[in-house]
Amino acid sequence: MIRKITESRWIGPALAVLGILLMILGICRGEVSVVFTKAINICMECIGIG
Repeated sequence: MIRKITESRWIGPALAVLGILLMILGICRGEVSVVFTKAINICMECIGIG
């Protein structure tokens, strides 16, 4: 059953469309600034400034 699903030629495009829709949803909800803030904080921790 699992092998049949993963070998389907539609699973790749379907997952790509789902990913794009979820990104659009996140952008509409204003989550971009939250993600960027967290990414900046992680980078600052890695280089030892924060």
